Amino acid sequence: MAKVVRGGDRISALSDDLLLVILRRLDTRTALGTGLLSRRWSSLPRELPALDFRVGDILPPRCHRLMLLYSNTTVTPSDYELHTMKKKLKHIIRRYERRAMRALNGFIKTSLDDGGGVLGGGPGRRISRLTLEFFATLNSGCMNQLIAKAVDAWGVDDLEAVATPIFREQAVHSFPSHGLCEKPSASRLRSLKLGGCFLPPLHEYSALTRLVLQGLPESTSQAAYAGVFTSCPQLQVVHLISCLCKCGVELVVDAPRSEIRELVVDRCDFVQVCMRALPSLERLASLGVCRVLFESTSFPYLRQCNFALWCGIIWGEGSILHLLRAELLSLHLGVFFGRTPDITSLILRFTGPHRWIVPSINSPSTSLLPNARRLLVADVPSSWDASWPRLLLETAPSLETLHIHIAPCVEEEPGDEIPWQPSELLHHHLKEFVIVGFEGTERQVYLVRFVMGVCTALHHLALFKEGHARDNGHWDWEMVTQPHSWTTEEKNNTLKQIMDGVPSSTAASVQLVFG
Repeated sequence: MAKVVRGGDRISALSDDLLLVILRRLDTRTALGTGLLSRRWSSLPRELPALDFRVGDILPPRCHRLMLLYSNTTVTPSDYELHTMKKKLKHIIRRYERRAMRALNGFIKTSLDDGGGVLGGGPGRRISRLTLEFFATLNSGCMNQLIAKAVDAWGVDDLEAVATPIFREQAVHSFPSHGLCEKPSASRLRSLKLGGCFLPPLHEYSALTRLVLQGLPESTSQAAYAGVFTSCPQLQVVHLISCLCKCGVELVVDAPRSEIRELVVDRCDFVQVCMRALPSLERLASLGVCRVLFESTSFPYLRQCNFALWCGIIWGEGSILHLLRAELLSLHLGVFFGRTPDITSLILRFTGPHRWIVPSINSPSTSLLPNARRLLVADVPSSWDASWPRLLLETAPSLETLHIHIAPCVEEEPGDEIPWQPSELLHHHLKEFVIVGFEGTERQVYLVRFVMGVCTALHHLALFKEGHARDNGHWDWEMVTQPHSWTTEEKNNTLKQIMDGVPSSTAASVQLVFG
């Protein structure tokens, strides 16, 4: 029980446990600074289980306002005054960032002083998590010193080190030649996130099970990326985020001894992802412009997939950064799903100015997705033939939930329609069918009428004019809708079109929602 103090310093009279609760609610620099208050507080910061250093916390509010002003100022080639102003803004922002980095370096260097520094201490010092966000400069070696101390001496379990370049500059952080620490084979590191750096050797970290690589530089070789999968067989989760590579490089995933269960490739610069062998893989997400190509059947446990592929022109600061010709990417569904029959939950975002998913010449004779239960098709441009998900319904006989989101498209003319052949399909499991972005076009109505006609278990049908699909992580989603008042005439006309040819018994068993 805390000692009662009349007047004076009542906080210091609290027990160590209560004081540590208070320190954990402060940012790390402030918490460590409390060690200078008195002898009573001097040893407490060394008991903190997690350290979090972010250079952005040091930047003054004025710097953030200048960044916003810079981003919101549009300059034409002939506007000399604005061009000069932006140049001055860039110089001032960089000066603020360099000052913040010097302050962070100085604080950490002082704190690491074993002769009584707040990060010093004997061999019993332990932290579970270290987070570092800093600017990649020539003077960021102090970050390497702190990382090595955390891994070698403090037995850190979770390490996050993300370097960003000084404003509008290009710089990459480098680790020493031996890597993150002196004794990697003895480390307890289980989770590691590295950003904006050259990839250090990781093969000796035998306890590492989760790896996130973000913003690796263009000089990172194909062999370095492939080595992540082959040299660390104990990894279970791998995320690659906004990683760069040389032009034309593909990511080849071929690790038959790997234990990876979750792989995410998010907005990376690979031409395509070639999946050959990951025998323990359960969840796969590929988000961006690179395609996924399955070259083997070595994915017996794959259950959840999230594919987002954008085909078209990506613009950036007035120049074309990437161009994919849609007519060269007309793909059959078998290219994606022919070797992944055990998927149970699937998210698809196949978008771009032209529809590039095409049906096979003949109707599918086999079920490409025999075990799929939940399916989201999101961000489909309204210029596409919106009836194309009929292909997925025909290849997923166990599907229970189908959600489709149609996004507005700037194109005025609709794309080519799919020449559907009569179908004898009867689907006995689909219970819920939702369309968001419903505009009542002929092809949208066709799809609704088709689903109602062939799905014998359907009992919930919802048509929303406005809304979007929101990811809940990589593996789940929800439809976010906005209220819209349908007129009685709109409802009656839509119902008349949908129910044309649909048996009255089927219509009576379906709950239809207009939103």
